[in-house]
Amino acid sequence: MKDGSAVLIDVRPVDEYEYGHIPNSISIPISKLEQKLHSLPKDKEIIAYCRGPYCVFATEAVEILISNGYKALLLDAGINEWKQMEY
Repeated sequence: MKDGSAVLIDVRPVDEYEYGHIPNSISIPISKLEQKLHSLPKDKEIIAYCRGPYCVFATEAVEILISNGYKALLLDAGINEWKQMEY
């Protein structure tokens, strides 16, 4: 992400994003992802995350992105793991 070759998206509901999120991530709730695809660059990797490694939202987001021609990956950790790493 630092070199601009990837975009990090948080696919949790907006209220969860507003409560806390990984810096520089973009809020695109899974329920709105298909409507917002046009706002994502096709020439960059899209990395999706949600609550944690067992949250299905991020997996679903990656499937949607790939099926629409995007390069997409699942972040190994979610917001909870990221918060633990801060301390």
